[in-house]
Amino acid sequence: MEKQVKPGLRITFLVHFIVALIFGLTYLLIPDVWGNLVGWPALDPVINRILGAALLGYGVSSILAYRETAWEKVIIVVRAEIVWTTLGALVMLYALLFAGAPAIGWLNAVLLAGFAVAFSVFYNPA
Repeated sequence: MEKQVKPGLRITFLVHFIVALIFGLTYLLIPDVWGNLVGWPALDPVINRILGAALLGYGVSSILAYRETAWEKVIIVVRAEIVWTTLGALVMLYALLFAGAPAIGWLNAVLLAGFAVAFSVFYNPA
C-alpha cells in the first residue's frame, strides 16, 4: 500500500495556499499601496509583482498538493516548500537585523519560518 499524505500536511498545504493567495495578490496587484501602507515602499514595483507571481505559483502548488492523497505525488512540493521558506526566512531575518528592513518584515519572517517548520515536520521520505 502506498504511503498517504498526513492530515496535518494537508492542513499545512491549505493554510499555505490561503496565505500565499493573500500576499501574492497584494504584491502582484497593489505593490505601491501595500508598500506605502506598511512603510516599505516598492523601489521597483516590477520586483514586487514578480514576488507576488512566485507566491501565487507556490500557493497553486499547495492547493494542488492538498487535493492529492498519495505521498509520492506531493513530495517534490514539500521539498520545494522547505527550501523556499527556509531561505526566505533567513533572508528576511538578515534584512531585519542588518539591512534596516521595516517592522512588517517580522511578519514575513515568522510566516516563512512557521511554514518551514511545518513542512519540515511532515517531511518523511521513508
